[in-house]
Amino acid sequence: MNENQGQKADSPLSQELSEFQRAAAEHADWIASYFAGIRNIPVSQSVKPGAVKAALPQTAPETGESLEQIFADFQSTIFPALTLWNHPRFFGYFPSSSPPPAVLAEFLAAALNVNGMIWKSSPGATELEQTVLAWLRQWLALPETFFGIIYDTASTGVLHALAAARQWVAPQCRTEGMQPDLTVYISEHTHSSAEKAAITLGFGQNRVRKIPVDAQYRMQVSALEAALEADQRAGKRPCAIVATVGTTSTTAIDPVSEIAPIANHYGVWLHVDAAYAGSAAIVPEMRYILQGVEQAHSLVLNPHKWLYVPSDCSVLYTRFPDALRGAFSLKPEYLRTSEDDQVVNFMDYGFQLGRRFRSLKLWYVMRALGRQGIIERLRHALHLAQVAKQLVEADPDFELCAPVPLSLVCFRHRGGDSVNQRLHAEVNRTGKAFLSHTVLNGAYVLRLAVGNFQTQEEDVRETWSLIRQTANAIAPAETVSICLQSG
Repeated sequence: MNENQGQKADSPLSQELSEFQRAAAEHADWIASYFAGIRNIPVSQSVKPGAVKAALPQTAPETGESLEQIFADFQSTIFPALTLWNHPRFFGYFPSSSPPPAVLAEFLAAALNVNGMIWKSSPGATELEQTVLAWLRQWLALPETFFGIIYDTASTGVLHALAAARQWVAPQCRTEGMQPDLTVYISEHTHSSAEKAAITLGFGQNRVRKIPVDAQYRMQVSALEAALEADQRAGKRPCAIVATVGTTSTTAIDPVSEIAPIANHYGVWLHVDAAYAGSAAIVPEMRYILQGVEQAHSLVLNPHKWLYVPSDCSVLYTRFPDALRGAFSLKPEYLRTSEDDQVVNFMDYGFQLGRRFRSLKLWYVMRALGRQGIIERLRHALHLAQVAKQLVEADPDFELCAPVPLSLVCFRHRGGDSVNQRLHAEVNRTGKAFLSHTVLNGAYVLRLAVGNFQTQEEDVRETWSLIRQTANAIAPAETVSICLQSG
């Protein structure tokens, strides 16, 4: 495109575009410098509640301000108060990574601001989404029968999966309202979004059965079957099971291949939450983590967790798109088009009407890195987790608290909960690394999750040195072992 094509040189828009071009170049330079010097920037800084609000004007400006001033205020006030998820030493929660190609895609998506609610509203957005989800399905070796759609987060994905399950098991709910006997089965370690979805959809919290887990934090299949049998005898109607490949606390992998036949026997919808771990199955030797998923009714995975795509981008696949469509499709006249019988209108497969152009950043990343590039990065993250695991196991003051099948290491100091809570707070306070925590067997446990596209072995080793130094400064001489040792 020609610069300011069709605009007079002195028009307001021409002037605005000139300012935009200068500002865009400055922003791009800042982003490049951020990536290049990122290890010199704290992952997080100590910020008191209310400090940012106090530093900002309490009313919006009456007249416009320059982009230069706005950007300067971002750098001086907002940026120092951010926890930097896109940092090689951000080891908290689950990895979330945004490499330069993805940043460019978001830049374009914001400029175009398309709404892919129906095919007609932006054909390119709809068909690109179909294409990249077919590519991703191929990389994961999923059957071609899986229909894909992009939502914002896995929380939205599980809500839609449970809505499809309700439609599949009790379609009268769409017209007559929720049936009081429908029941959902999750494990003690299933992400809280599944329970929230059940509450939101009207199943009710008392209709969510939490199945116990085994010593490796996987759903106990025998306990699941017993719960289904007992509920069925009591006149309740089992509706959906949520199994997890890569639980939030420990990345445990529920035995989907054993759960699927049980779901089929009882006529229950099986949803698999692989939000974090699913991307790892692109690596050939890791494909086993999705064993049995081809028998599931639906599957969710988040490219914005471990596929180097920025938030938000979550993919739901289902073998029964008609159930998903039946749960949500409602088309007013003003959204009908002459192409409806030839195309996919994604608004029919979800609650939201408006849809961001999320597929663009997934397309950019898949093309810029390629399957081999993705595999190399995933293997590297898996290796770094094993490095961290070995560091924990080699230190007599620390203990491993869960298996390490993927890129998360759960560990704790043997000094007890108070030591671990202080250790966690002090490490994060330094700004040199960021960890999160969970509770396992009643014990406070630290989590170190690897996955940022820039993380290297030196980041893991230097973070462990920081943990050790901090522990030496605060830990008592006596130690107590609480965690379950799980190789």
